[in-house]
Amino acid sequence: MKNHSFLPISLFIMLIISASCSQQPKIDAKDYDKFPVYSGNDLGITYAAESSKFRIWAPTAEKVKILLYNVGLGGSPVMEKEMKKDAEGTWLLQIDGDLAGKFYTFRIKTGGKWLNETPGIYANAVGVNGMRAAVVNMSETNPDDWENDRKPALANFGEIVIYELHVRDLSISPTSGITNKGKFLGLTETGTVCQQGEKTGIDHLEELGITHLHILPAFDYKSLDETRLDENKYNWGYDPQNYNVPEGSFSTDPYNPESRIREFKQMVLALHQKGIRVIMDVVYNHTSDTENSNFSLEVPGYYYRHNTDGTLSNASACGNETASERPMMRKYMIESLKHWIAEYHVDGFRFDLMGIHDITTMNQILEEIHQIDPTIFLYGEGWTAGSSPLPQNEQAVKKFTARLNGIAAFSDDIRDGIKGSWSDHKAKGFVSGAPGMEESIKFGVVASTQHPQVDYSKVNYSKEPWAKEPFQTINYASCHDNHTLWDKLNFTNPDDSEADHIKMDKLANTIVMTAQGVPFIHAAEDFLRTKQGVENSFNSPDSINQIDWERKSWYRGVFDYYQGLIKLRKAHPAFRMTTADDIRKNLEFIETGIPGVVAFILKNNANGDKWKQILVVYNASKKGEIVKFPFAKWTIVLNENGYNEAGYRAFKHNQLSVPAISAVVLAEILPE
Repeated sequence: MKNHSFLPISLFIMLIISASCSQQPKIDAKDYDKFPVYSGNDLGITYAAESSKFRIWAPTAEKVKILLYNVGLGGSPVMEKEMKKDAEGTWLLQIDGDLAGKFYTFRIKTGGKWLNETPGIYANAVGVNGMRAAVVNMSETNPDDWENDRKPALANFGEIVIYELHVRDLSISPTSGITNKGKFLGLTETGTVCQQGEKTGIDHLEELGITHLHILPAFDYKSLDETRLDENKYNWGYDPQNYNVPEGSFSTDPYNPESRIREFKQMVLALHQKGIRVIMDVVYNHTSDTENSNFSLEVPGYYYRHNTDGTLSNASACGNETASERPMMRKYMIESLKHWIAEYHVDGFRFDLMGIHDITTMNQILEEIHQIDPTIFLYGEGWTAGSSPLPQNEQAVKKFTARLNGIAAFSDDIRDGIKGSWSDHKAKGFVSGAPGMEESIKFGVVASTQHPQVDYSKVNYSKEPWAKEPFQTINYASCHDNHTLWDKLNFTNPDDSEADHIKMDKLANTIVMTAQGVPFIHAAEDFLRTKQGVENSFNSPDSINQIDWERKSWYRGVFDYYQGLIKLRKAHPAFRMTTADDIRKNLEFIETGIPGVVAFILKNNANGDKWKQILVVYNASKKGEIVKFPFAKWTIVLNENGYNEAGYRAFKHNQLSVPAISAVVLAEILPE
């Protein structure tokens, strides 16, 4: 597991112990192959004011009925109607009249037993706690100006700068200055500031300069009781319940099915208007419950993988894993993603435990989504949390990224190379003084692609390149999992000063932002976010998870430095070459022979850059180092104080003293 992150979903075992004891029928997987496959695109509800049509795929059902309710929770059904068996394993029922405002469930009889009610896996609106589907005219959920929503421009994936955020964390602190605390609408408020006057919320995101906001699970998840939100419970949301509906706890009224839908759209619209695209964290690899999941209450067993003895397999470490290779699970994933694109204008998806999904499914997802919009970005965790019966050469794991036709994976190589192993709190990385990490850093600099100057035998985890093209590598120093970067540095270097920790932090994300590939930063990392030493805060209180906006004022210099890094990357295409061939032609490492130093040149006006060549030096040593390089008229454009496009000073030389624990960027700027 050393190459893997300690994943949040594995912590949900305590929430779903019953799932591992599921009494799912033991069916030979070959029997599932005999099930009919529905070819239509109308599963769930097709609403019209005159009548609504309901269709569910339940090939093992003996009977299916629909129960209609006036309320989303409690009460008795006002109507029960049996559905009729229809084509390709589906059941169909049409109910006349305008059902808008009603709630419904399906109930299926199989093996002589009536299963529990389910809103159905294709529910696109639900009542409080997601127990019943809601009949909603989706066109009436659109906010003002929705028809004019436009995605911010994106020429290629190399332009992406990702910021990972939990919706609640952004606004819940008293320091945020935001009214709609913990809600989707908190991301729509402009003009918000903390007590010290620093911009917060969406204005902060715009000020920093990111291009994509990755929001942690915002579909309807199970762990929070939406009827008791006054208790301020918290969860990351890696416990899926209804995949096609926004999470109710992030809405202002979880009892009103339209509220969560409209407010999610308002959030997307507001971010687009700020020039920021939206990425959803999706968790199709497992469900929070097993025996009583919506999958199981429709077709028991089908949507999950099983061991050879018929028991549930568990590559998610959460009691089950889904079977993406089965036609109707594959269909479901594709149609669910398309729903978020069409209905909510989502711009990208991050796949939790992507290694559980099969390569064929992931490639089909990419193909179908890019037929809609080729600028939608897909990436995921290229690992599993346990063994799977899916043959390894079919798993969408990191080492097979080159076989994923344009899907990216997180690089744990550069992550742990930068700051130290995820599994050992005190293990140091390059920036914190660990020896022998230079090749792991170089591996990240070339975005996990083939490069003749990288000694792959010395890379910490991967012993060969795994990305076909640079945009298939997500470079990062930290994310919601494990310690924040700031906390990790305090664990690994407890005797060093805060000033040295700040230098390490700045160097860490200088590497991320000046490497080829796609950079990714954890929310509030730009002003030294801490979770008070809590490693995995998936259900910790707000006092641990909230973003403390006062820190932006305290560490304004760090924020300015991060902002400058993003400006540098955006202004200079040499840092975001689009092909591995270009990297091999235009990126040359300098063999300094100095431990703790990595240096390279981006030459030949790489990727159309206006600067003839760019020299980047990372010095992780605790002392200044004199680094030699080719002679030219160089201008220092970034040093420990930050980025200056006009340059700090120019000089003609072939060497420079680089201060301890810092980076410098030099440019050969020719007259225009």
